[in-house]
Amino acid sequence: MADRLSTTFAALADPTRRAILARLSIGESTVNELAAPFDMSLPAISKHLKVLERTGLIERGREAQWRPCRLKAKPLKEAVDWLEHYRTFWEKSFTRLDGYLQELQAREKKNAPRKKAASSVQPE
Repeated sequence: MADRLSTTFAALADPTRRAILARLSIGESTVNELAAPFDMSLPAISKHLKVLERTGLIERGREAQWRPCRLKAKPLKEAVDWLEHYRTFWEKSFTRLDGYLQELQAREKKNAPRKKAASSVQPE
């Protein structure tokens, strides 16, 4: 079985599932409400919801005939925490690169041949 982070990223790889999560970030919704903006069948939306539910990104409740879906934050937080390490790495790398480029530009400016001032005497 794949680890939880892998299944989270696999679920997030699909744009329909990301759109569903974006909608659920506003609040609970029914399957019909979640399906409304998509040009696909209810069974197709249900398959996407099952993937999200298996990965722990959403949960479905039961209130009489109403089965609201709601977002669960823990798997997303785990993904963000994992990504944060790499964001920090890249920010430090870009900062070092920026410093190096500034150093190169300063050297280039210092070593650039100076243009001779045009003489004030005009040839006749």
